[in-house]
Amino acid sequence: MTSQVSSPAATSEKRGGVFSRDLTASLVVFLVALPLCMGIAIASGVPAEKGLITGIIGGIIVGALAGSPLQVSGPAAGLAVIVFEIVQKNGIGMLGPILIVAGLIQLIAGALKLGQWFRAISPAVVHGMLAGIGVLIVAGQVHVLFGDSPLPHGLENLAAIPAQFMSLTPTLGQTEATLAVGVITIAFMIGWEKIRPAKLKLIPGALLGVLAGTLVAGGFALDVKRITVPESIIAAIDVPTLDNFMRMGDASLLITALAVAFIASAETLLSASAVDRMHDGPRTKYNKELFAQGVGNMLCGAAGALPMTGVIVRSSANVQAGAVTRMSAILHGVWILGLVALAPFVLRQVPSAALAGVLVVTGWRLIGLKHAKHLFHRYGVLPTVIWAATFIAVVATDLLTGVIVGMGLTLIELLPHLRRMRLSIAEQGGTEGVDREVTFEGAATFLQLPRITKTLEAIPDGGAVRLNTGKLSCLDHTCAEVITEWLNAKRRTGTRIDIAPGPFVDKFHAPAH
Repeated sequence: MTSQVSSPAATSEKRGGVFSRDLTASLVVFLVALPLCMGIAIASGVPAEKGLITGIIGGIIVGALAGSPLQVSGPAAGLAVIVFEIVQKNGIGMLGPILIVAGLIQLIAGALKLGQWFRAISPAVVHGMLAGIGVLIVAGQVHVLFGDSPLPHGLENLAAIPAQFMSLTPTLGQTEATLAVGVITIAFMIGWEKIRPAKLKLIPGALLGVLAGTLVAGGFALDVKRITVPESIIAAIDVPTLDNFMRMGDASLLITALAVAFIASAETLLSASAVDRMHDGPRTKYNKELFAQGVGNMLCGAAGALPMTGVIVRSSANVQAGAVTRMSAILHGVWILGLVALAPFVLRQVPSAALAGVLVVTGWRLIGLKHAKHLFHRYGVLPTVIWAATFIAVVATDLLTGVIVGMGLTLIELLPHLRRMRLSIAEQGGTEGVDREVTFEGAATFLQLPRITKTLEAIPDGGAVRLNTGKLSCLDHTCAEVITEWLNAKRRTGTRIDIAPGPFVDKFHAPAH
């Protein structure tokens, strides 16, 4: 038998191929991220450059440290609502100290290996939260489409929308021109994503929408508000003052920082899990990812920028564009930095209404009822009620209250099993053509999820694995979703999965959403 040794030339060619794929993917992610970074900043009630700084840090710094190599980090629509509330109640100067504390919490959580516990958050709570955020974003940005600023509360924004439409006149005034730019942006964004040819699938609809809105505003010399970007990116950095830090002794601000850390971590790890389902490369190291996000949010706080999370829109674009390593995420941050540093005048041509149009579409997509339908068909009424209660509470009250309500309702699933909550996990060499067998006995609830995921993720790819759940007395929807994701990922690697007969075997046949 002769061994094959790769020549230096072949190795160099392979590395060159990987780099070229990462380079191409980074440009796609850059084009996707640019309008979102600015739009999310505007939706958060802060200048556009705050979102760009977060995008730069998320790309260059967090991209280099991340535990999920293909995930892309930056400002997220999911935190726009809570940032808006922080700025309204406490002023923009307190955003930095709150983020530094939130980042420190994430950093400590990663160091203490608590990443798996964030995965134990019910999918019903997470998706209900995102749907509620979607409604709040749409309700707020509709007012920007009419040239106004969002109101302080989501219900107020919703109630005031009919009056905005009643204020329209047949003449093309500033309000009508602003709305026209926003509608054109939305139409181009949605239209392109429906009709674009396969060869141009990597060109993002959001970018074309913003370009269309900008060209219409400039070509017809419309009197619409445009975003402001400073001449120097350094001038956009707003280091927190000592007085700001002294205010962090306030218990309400500490609770806010904890909420930011919790929500940012949950959204990041949810995104990382989704990214893992899109490719067959290295799996996410959740504690490392949490640690990297903590570093990133502390840096964002020190710069007075927006909070960051791992973002599924940019991450999925990265995977679909063919990224192979973390270099694509790093380079996308470099491109944002280069544009802001060398050509800020380009960004000053963008109408605020165009970015609002992008955010309306983004928010609308968060509202999707697909996950609620999935929960009802797979797991029954209770998880669907948890989703709905979280959604309603987020819209009617605030983000933190909504999450607390959802997590409180999740505990109801445990009530019938309080006297038998123990779970034993046995792993042994397989028999009858199976390489390894894992047996669960007892109650598989979200409280046991870290143990379950640790066991399953330690199983190597390849061969045949038997999963025996016949002795389970309870399987909640959170565990069922995570185990299903693991099964689907294993099957993609060529591992043969055999599920032994049992009362919950039907929960593992459909892919998780």
